[in-house]
Amino acid sequence: MDGRIREHAETIADHSTGIEAGDDVVIQLPREAEDLAVALHEICGDRGANPVYLNYSKRAQRAFKRASDEFTEPSHRRALYEEADVFVIARGGSNATEDADVDPETNAAYNRALEEVKRTRLSKTWCLTQYPTASHAQLAGMSTEAYENFVWDAVSLDWDAQREHQAQMVDILDDADEVRIRSGDETDLTLDLAGNRTLNDDGEKNLPGGEVFTAPVRDGVDGEVYFDLPLYRYGREIEGVRLRFEDGEVVSHSAERNEDLLTGILDTDEGSRRLGELGIGMNRQIDQFTYNMLFDEKMGDTVHMAVGSAYPETVGGENVVNESAEHVDMIVDMSDDSVIEVDGEVVQRDGTFVFEDGF
Repeated sequence: MDGRIREHAETIADHSTGIEAGDDVVIQLPREAEDLAVALHEICGDRGANPVYLNYSKRAQRAFKRASDEFTEPSHRRALYEEADVFVIARGGSNATEDADVDPETNAAYNRALEEVKRTRLSKTWCLTQYPTASHAQLAGMSTEAYENFVWDAVSLDWDAQREHQAQMVDILDDADEVRIRSGDETDLTLDLAGNRTLNDDGEKNLPGGEVFTAPVRDGVDGEVYFDLPLYRYGREIEGVRLRFEDGEVVSHSAERNEDLLTGILDTDEGSRRLGELGIGMNRQIDQFTYNMLFDEKMGDTVHMAVGSAYPETVGGENVVNESAEHVDMIVDMSDDSVIEVDGEVVQRDGTFVFEDGF
């Protein structure tokens, strides 16, 4: 076994989840990540934790979606999640586009059925990470070896130093009432943050981490945004997304590629037409776009916004949590002709923060 896999498992167990004696741990990984599962089981055994291994197969999930006409909540799965203390989930798999031929309406119905199950999982201690596979290397346009190095270098960052760097932006946003994002001629968006909280993602829930994130007030988003970096969703690439918001809701949208998939996402439920997250990428170790949102949203010189569900811990007690079966992140490149303003003051210009050299 590559020693970096054991290091990856130790980072998950120590830094991200704090697995300890008596914890009931759900380990949900694709079969390609069996070595990581083995390392995690060894750690659980050493510490007196109790692991359950779920083999996640996108191929099997695709078969189920295409064979069924309707979906109901899997109560047995929810029961497992209710009893568990810790979840470890890794992306990977042999085919990154396995579910590309599933109808958007089917995906929306499936996600609606699992909404409460997902909410239960998110209420526990969890970590989402990546296992480097050939399919994701191919998606990123990299050799398998180069992609392995890329993933494990990003996972093994000095998280204490990263936390301190990002804390400077958390301090700015935590006191903010309004954020304005401007980029080029096509993005000018204002977000009301009053009363909401900003969190510092230092590699706990997401590994790698490298962002600060919050939620806008549910009806407090106005303007237009052009997401100039593409995303993969349900095995298909969505490119050139444009959204226009009024009073927090998407009132018009378009995409240069796979607009039908974007429409299906936005039509999932009432909450999927509202923003649940504003995130600011601050991990400069991630310096290459890879079509993998777990990494891409953390890149320095970017912001991302997610239509759909908000993380409850980012929403203040006086504000409403946006709820949805979807949470779909999309990215704006802020490296050129772009500014972030907080309460009228520029805090980032062309990707450089006010607290960095060269601002």
